[in-house]
Amino acid sequence: MLFIYNIIVSIAGLLLQIIAFFVPKIKLFVEGRKDVFPTLISKIKPNDKTIWFHAASMGEYEQGLPVIERIKERYPTHKIIVSFFSPSGYEVRKNNPMADATVYLPLDTQKNAAKFIDLVHPEMVFFIKYEFWPNYLNELKKRNTPTYLISGIFREKQAFFKWYGGFYRKALDTFTYFFVQNENSLQLLHQLGKEKAIISGDTRFDRVASLLERDNTLDFIAEFKNNKTTIVAGSTWTKDEELLLNYMNSNTTDTKFIIAPHNIKPDQIQQLKNSCTKKVILFSEKENKNLADYDVFIIDTVGILTKIYSYADIAYVGGGFGNPGIHNILEPATFGIPIVIGPNYSHFAEAIELVRLGGCISVDNNDSLEVILNELIGDIEIRKSRGAISASFVQKNKGAVAKIMSAV
Repeated sequence: MLFIYNIIVSIAGLLLQIIAFFVPKIKLFVEGRKDVFPTLISKIKPNDKTIWFHAASMGEYEQGLPVIERIKERYPTHKIIVSFFSPSGYEVRKNNPMADATVYLPLDTQKNAAKFIDLVHPEMVFFIKYEFWPNYLNELKKRNTPTYLISGIFREKQAFFKWYGGFYRKALDTFTYFFVQNENSLQLLHQLGKEKAIISGDTRFDRVASLLERDNTLDFIAEFKNNKTTIVAGSTWTKDEELLLNYMNSNTTDTKFIIAPHNIKPDQIQQLKNSCTKKVILFSEKENKNLADYDVFIIDTVGILTKIYSYADIAYVGGGFGNPGIHNILEPATFGIPIVIGPNYSHFAEAIELVRLGGCISVDNNDSLEVILNELIGDIEIRKSRGAISASFVQKNKGAVAKIMSAV
């Protein structure tokens, strides 16, 4: 099966080079990997001590960030190497100050894995949540490199638990220790005979809890809000925006709306602006404007959504009408506000639990969105009550980083 896997990976690499001519995101995926080895050669010397973290994309990086910060404190003379699989993670964090080198992870061939690990020569490796690449893991095992999985999630449908997944199960032998999020993941590992595992929880709770300790001030958001009830819609997709536009355009309350779309392509941002019948302004147009005069603020930039959530009275988190589902609900939750999401959240344990508790509410159409937003806008006590549930949920679930660092 490993032989077949290697053939499939090689064929996929060739196909991606062809598809890159037609799909911009795949072009980034392919072109970005051409610079990986030169970058590593220029930034890592043979006698450097290094620690390697791998994240699939942006969400996993954020999940691993609290551990990266603690590792940097514990090993200040080591170089930190961060790799991404997806452009949506790498392109946003390629210049992140937490790492001495940030690169794409080359495709999982035996040759790439050996060369990458030769150049990085890590003393420790951390894989975040998932992404189990057999050739990289086998190479690390050959070198007896301590390797950890943090915030891991295992499900019965994964290849490890199928009849054909023997080579995947063997790759798991690489890991020195598994730090998983829940009991189900722990039991599945035990079924495979993996006893060096504990439930540490989700490091994202530590990450978002720490947001309360930093300066989240954005003067232009405060000016726009002007002490009025404000709904912040973050990481929205087209379907989310359709529902929100229907609500905003018909809303007669003195409510402010901030929309931070997931996709900030100029043509789509302009279409969103043109579809809004209220007084609307873009982030890119805000200079020398009296922002308090506007009803809708569209954020056509990246990197400030988390701070914007700190000004919200109500949050809407996008992605819940697509597959696999919603974006990060823990960031608004930590600021103690109620959260509204779409119906697709079954893959996200934190969303399932927060919906059950009442801090998060799922909607599936215009009517249900209107009902819950009207209630949250009109009844400050309900809003505060649901928001308190969100804040408490974050605080009660932090502590994963301490468990990981203790064991490591």
